[in-house]
Amino acid sequence: MPVMPQHKAFLFLQGPHGPFFRQLGSMLRKTGANVWRVGFNAGDAAFWGRAPGYIPFQSEIAAWPETLATILKDQAITDIVLYGDTRPTHAEAVRQAKAAGLRVHVFEEGYLRPYWVTYERGGSNGHSRLMDFSVATMQERLAQSDVDIPTPPAQWGDMRQHIFYGALYHWFVMFRNGRYPGFKPHRALPVHREALLYTKRLLLMPFLALHRQWATRRIKAGGYPYHIALLQLEHDASFQAHSAFADMETFIRLVIEGFAQGAPSHHHLVFKAHPLESGQSPLRRTIREIAQEKGIAARTHYLRGGKLAQILDEARSAVTVNSTSGQQALWRGIPLKSFGTAVFNQPEFVSNQPLPAFFAAPDRPDIKAYREYRQFLLETSQVPGGFYSASGRQQLLRQLVDMMLQDADPYDALLSKQSPKAQPLRVVPTSGVQ
Repeated sequence: MPVMPQHKAFLFLQGPHGPFFRQLGSMLRKTGANVWRVGFNAGDAAFWGRAPGYIPFQSEIAAWPETLATILKDQAITDIVLYGDTRPTHAEAVRQAKAAGLRVHVFEEGYLRPYWVTYERGGSNGHSRLMDFSVATMQERLAQSDVDIPTPPAQWGDMRQHIFYGALYHWFVMFRNGRYPGFKPHRALPVHREALLYTKRLLLMPFLALHRQWATRRIKAGGYPYHIALLQLEHDASFQAHSAFADMETFIRLVIEGFAQGAPSHHHLVFKAHPLESGQSPLRRTIREIAQEKGIAARTHYLRGGKLAQILDEARSAVTVNSTSGQQALWRGIPLKSFGTAVFNQPEFVSNQPLPAFFAAPDRPDIKAYREYRQFLLETSQVPGGFYSASGRQQLLRQLVDMMLQDADPYDALLSKQSPKAQPLRVVPTSGVQ
């Protein structure tokens, strides 16, 4: 088990919506560590609650580098904890931490979601150490491991809680943010608009589910071969920071043009929206207009949210920028084309064909190579659980603190055979918003 020096001091920045960071901080505090949290708005303050160590940042963003440097020095910080590494405040924290030799713990949604979350050191997505690993290197490291990773559970309950906490967070920012006059969101969308969209999404979930089920059945009953384009949230860090696209419309146009040029005339194209798509961007209308322009409107479909497995199982191929959902296609042996920087962009299983050729006759992935890649992730950076449901957080917290306290990062821990996370994944009950 990891042995932690008494001088450990953790500085938390912004985390996932909800109480996960507060609970993680509480558990770290029980190990004898000092724990601090910088809050940038009323939502951060609300979810940290009455836990000690809260530091409100109330200045303009220009003052953040100096303020951060002072906190790191005054509190003798040894570790920084954050969710995503691309927003300006976090990018500056990573820069200062690396310059000072501090450890950076980065959380993200799971590369193999929805059953896992991602825990890495130093960076995630395009900044992850995974970008430096070849499949051959992963195979070499796996050869030294004897852990058998089980099949994931069939059910997990996190999405409703995710949307609930997102709505609650933004309402706090809208109505209780007087203490934070300098706060500016890292996304372009105004806070009030984001709050309303989250609330609308939460209220409409039952109706959207019925419409989605009808549209899915209609596609599956059509009897035609179809290909799937996996859409992402336009404001998401993986899309903005790790792709060449300025907006989702550009990607949609690229896909439709490639499909019109290369796909057999009896094939169809299905655009699958992200489960958290808020409706801010008129995706349905954009798809319809471009499809009409290219003469394939009758063969083009749009699905709002929902579980990907319901429509993916019978797909001929999948196309994405860098969505982690692409890995669900690879797991099924479905050909995949990716256009952004992604941790799964390995030549063994992601196609390098031009898009028209891909839609005409896609190259199949090397399934054996992908499953070895997947097992490498499960033995290293993918931790079973979730940020949002109470049961998911319980599952997650059982392993995370030990992982954070050990010297080796998740990828090196596999070599040292000291990883505390290698244990069976089990189903935990899910219930309501907690």
